[in-house]
Amino acid sequence: MVFTSDSAGSLVIYPRDEIKAKPAQYAAIDEAIRTTQFVRNKCLRHWMDNKGVDKYDLSKYCRVLAKEFSFANQLNSQARQASADRAWSAISRFYENCRKKVKGAKGFPKFKKNCRSVEYKTSGWKLSENRKAITFSDKKGIGRLKLKGTYDLNFYSIDQIKRVRLVRRADGYYAQFAVKADVRVKTKPTGKAIGLDLGIKYFLADSNGNTEEPPKFYRKSERQLNRANRKKSKKYRRGAKPQSKNYHKARKRYARKHLRVSRQRKEYCKQVAYSVIQSNDLVAYEDLNVKGLVRNRHLSKSISDAGWSTFRQWLEYFGHKYGKMTVAVPPHYTSQDCPKCHHRVKKSLSQRTHVCGNCGYTEDRDIAASLNILQKGLSTAGHAGNYAWGDLPSWAIGAILSSNGGSENQESPSM
Repeated sequence: MVFTSDSAGSLVIYPRDEIKAKPAQYAAIDEAIRTTQFVRNKCLRHWMDNKGVDKYDLSKYCRVLAKEFSFANQLNSQARQASADRAWSAISRFYENCRKKVKGAKGFPKFKKNCRSVEYKTSGWKLSENRKAITFSDKKGIGRLKLKGTYDLNFYSIDQIKRVRLVRRADGYYAQFAVKADVRVKTKPTGKAIGLDLGIKYFLADSNGNTEEPPKFYRKSERQLNRANRKKSKKYRRGAKPQSKNYHKARKRYARKHLRVSRQRKEYCKQVAYSVIQSNDLVAYEDLNVKGLVRNRHLSKSISDAGWSTFRQWLEYFGHKYGKMTVAVPPHYTSQDCPKCHHRVKKSLSQRTHVCGNCGYTEDRDIAASLNILQKGLSTAGHAGNYAWGDLPSWAIGAILSSNGGSENQESPSM
């Protein structure tokens, strides 16, 4: 699932059901996805070539594209508008980074090459009475699709379903439903607070002295991934367009292995975050700049395999759901300062034990850092800090789906 919220504060859940269809229907979905990509890129080009274009101008431009291109007219009108919304989402993010004077690249919008989803709003689709099938009524010829999943859509009325997205993944096609629902749960306070230090040696070390070993899903599967990648490369024919069927089979096999690693990491982070939130009322953690840290060519693979951002997103979501406070504190000197006397003890990354020459306090480096993080978190009461991948968490980005059908896991490479 993916989580978000609308302006009113109620959460929107995206259950995912696998799609069962005929080959012609899968081809129709692929055609709809290509049309979505075309509309988005055309809207982006329209913004580049004309000054003063805003979100409403892009929506109007979709009608122009429908009149000019017959294949664009075959796509549902609100699906075309959703594609324009995607383009504007990238544009507005670029404007926001410019206003904030973000250092480095500002994220200028780019043309999409491999979109993997098509999104419908409130029209162009209809669920069956038993919610086991969905029918698309536009001219793309998708038709009636069977839904195979464990999530029961009967819990919600049709009015609560705000959007439907068809997603193509390495292991098949899926349907995502944006459901407007308040998922807040009242819980009894535990009276406990905890500080978390995320690392490579330990996945996390807390202020209670507990440590969690890193799962290293990518490292454990790296041999299989490399072997699948070599098989894919051997079947690649240079200059051949299109490639052979055997190449595409090997490519999909390789992508499925990456997808499995991504899902393993996601489920692990989800379970650990849920356990931490259920056991504490306040959780303090470092406001790490993961995008900057992965630029380190010596540690990038280990950092990506750890899944810090995924863990943080689930931690923030569960904190919101269960009414717990999550505080992101600045990471500066948390591993250098002594948690007992606050004397600064400089250490290299290879030094794993904190030994204070001022008060004699000795502790594991990561546990000492978690104690400092907890102290900073308690001193910033009422301030929740920044979030993992921007100013808002993944569940507070608005009703528009932020991703473009890509991997939900930020650390895992998209295949």
